[in-house]
Amino acid sequence: MEFLEQRREHALALFRIIIGLFFVFHGVQKLSKGVDLISWPSGPMALIELIGGGLIAIGLWTRWAALLSSGAMAYAYFVVHQPKALLPIENGGELAAIYSWAFLLLAFTGAGAWSIDALRKSPKKSLAAA
Repeated sequence: MEFLEQRREHALALFRIIIGLFFVFHGVQKLSKGVDLISWPSGPMALIELIGGGLIAIGLWTRWAALLSSGAMAYAYFVVHQPKALLPIENGGELAAIYSWAFLLLAFTGAGAWSIDALRKSPKKSLAAA
């Protein structure tokens, strides 16, 4: 278990990068299909997916981007999918539910290693130690 614990920050970073990229791809897919950016809710949702996913992938303002993305996916689940049926497997909302929970996790854990957020914190730590 120590082996896994020593690599926790790197596993979190890989999780963040992959989930962020998948979210970006989801937004690009909507935009490539010609979604009108001012049509509610698909237009703003595509922008949240594209910009939020990009910020999450590079690890910039990760907690805020993840919190916004989590809320957007919760909205998508409860407004678009849940009225069709109770369970995600029945209403096609599995992806929205998974994204919502994954982004909520990132909002609590932060970006982890290999992120701009971590780079931005580094100079502060070294200044405090000096």
